[in-house]
Amino acid sequence: MNPRTSPGTFAAVVALSTALAGCAGSSASGGPDGSGNRFVAGDGNAQEIKAADRRAAPDTAGTTLESQPLKLADLRGKVVVVNFWASWCAPCRGEAPALEQLYKEHKPKGVEFVGVGFKDSRDNLRAFERKFKVTYPSLFDESGQITLAFRDVPPNAIPSTLVLDRQGRIAARVVGATTYSKLGPLVAKVAAER
Repeated sequence: MNPRTSPGTFAAVVALSTALAGCAGSSASGGPDGSGNRFVAGDGNAQEIKAADRRAAPDTAGTTLESQPLKLADLRGKVVVVNFWASWCAPCRGEAPALEQLYKEHKPKGVEFVGVGFKDSRDNLRAFERKFKVTYPSLFDESGQITLAFRDVPPNAIPSTLVLDRQGRIAARVVGATTYSKLGPLVAKVAAER
C-alpha cells in the first residue's frame, strides 16, 4: 500500500491539522451563544461586542508566574486586556512583541494587560516571558481552570485575547493570533469609553 494513502498516514495528518488549528485559532461566526447578534462586525477573528450585549467577565483569581496573587476584580475601573497563551504555541510567539508594545503604550492611559499561561509549566512560561521581554503579569493556569471560567465568551483557541471595559465586561475579543493593527484600535476604542 502506498504510504500516502494508508489510513494511518491519513489519521496522522488529520490529527496534526486539528492540533495546529487549535493553536492558531479560527474565525468565529456569530455570537458565542450561536445567535449571531452579540458582535458588531469585525475583521474576521477580531470582534467587538455591542455595549448593550456585554457580559461581566468572571471574577477570576489566581497567582502570577511570580507567585503573586492577582484578581481581575481588583482591576475594575480600568480597561483590561486578557491574553490567553502558552509557550508551546507558535502564534503566541508571533504576537508577543505586539502585545508588549501595546501594553507599554496604553499603560499610562489606565489600561492593564494580564496574560493567562494556559496548560503549560511555570518554567516554560517564565522562559517565554524572558525571551520576548513580556513585562505585564500572567496568571498561571496549568490546569486550565481560569480559562474555563470564561466559557460565556470563550477564548476558543490559544492564543486569544479579550478586552474588558471599565465595568469588567467583555467588550471585544480576538480569536487566534493578534497584531498591533488589529488589537490597537479595539483597545483604544474601549479606553475612550466613559
